[in-house]
Amino acid sequence: MSLLAEMNQKALNLGLPISVHLDITYRCNERCVHCYLDHDDHGEMTTAEITDVLAQLADAGVFFLSLSGGEVLMRRDFFEIVERARQLRFNVKVKTNGVMIREKEAARLRQLGVEQIQISVYSHRPEVHDAITKLPGSLKRTIRAIRFLKSQGLKVAIANVLMASNFSDQPGVIALAKALDVFYTLDPTITPKMDGNTSTLALRIPGSELKRIFHNQELVGNVEEFCAPPPAPGEDIMEGFPCSAGHTACYISPYGDVFPCVQFPLPSGNIRRQRFLDIWQNSPQLNEVRSIRAKDLPTCLTCAHVGTCTRCPGLAYMEGNMRGPSTADCEKSFQRTGVPSANMRTRTQASSAGPLIQIQSLANSLQNPRFLGEDTFSACLG
Repeated sequence: MSLLAEMNQKALNLGLPISVHLDITYRCNERCVHCYLDHDDHGEMTTAEITDVLAQLADAGVFFLSLSGGEVLMRRDFFEIVERARQLRFNVKVKTNGVMIREKEAARLRQLGVEQIQISVYSHRPEVHDAITKLPGSLKRTIRAIRFLKSQGLKVAIANVLMASNFSDQPGVIALAKALDVFYTLDPTITPKMDGNTSTLALRIPGSELKRIFHNQELVGNVEEFCAPPPAPGEDIMEGFPCSAGHTACYISPYGDVFPCVQFPLPSGNIRRQRFLDIWQNSPQLNEVRSIRAKDLPTCLTCAHVGTCTRCPGLAYMEGNMRGPSTADCEKSFQRTGVPSANMRTRTQASSAGPLIQIQSLANSLQNPRFLGEDTFSACLG
């Protein structure tokens, strides 16, 4: 067992929130076509409030802290927040578009001992990347920021969100990551806007394209092993937890709202009204999430993929039931292995769609990136 796995297991056994994702603002200098956030400031936490939250997180046992947005550098107190986080000995990771990072900012991040910087890159071609961000010159500025950060010896990861408009550029982004000597991650998740507008879903890639990703050796390693049919689940699987959300990790919004995960929009408390530890230990919503085991999932417990699926309970919750299946995770399992999920079989039978040979078209019709899992594929391309 790796040190990280051992830490997570001990945190799980002790009921500690070892990891927190904190969005410090939803404001942003880009207007990405796929973004689901409301970029207006509706009363985000002040410097003093965030500083107090950080102290509460430290007292609760949090070690890994991800600072994100929006664009984190839209806050003038960003470096003050990072400095306080490092004083409290958090392992800090920062998510940014990099546009506002120059030599001075890169040097400061290095001085503060930030563990990793994740930067969004949508294409190696300016005309594609800038069309997505709606900020002319953004790719040039982002790449310049990556070079500044690398010059300071910082770990950098490129995050490549896949859409219909940039899917064909994925190899070019991988090549760019290699040339810059940084990590590469990809994510096919597209989420509806916070106001319920679902127009962004038209940007999604076809579900069938997932198969190309799963069979890319550069991304997944041993394709035969990664895409092998799932083994029969044992008792340990059926008694296991769906994921770390609410168990060892949670998400806090710029307004102090606490959720099990950034992709699990179940309001579980607000740190402007309660202490974080009180929410973590006593929230009815978090305790409900923690009560769920694989054996409690009516459809998934009968599925061949129950032990290997990337099923996200938060995405299932957005689909209507946190104990139900996430249709796009079902599709990911199908595209990866060729084995239909229990949910796909049930829907096929219920709709009288005919033989299972039609499952491919059914899966494509069910595909909805709102319900794609947060998991990403990562590769060290340096």
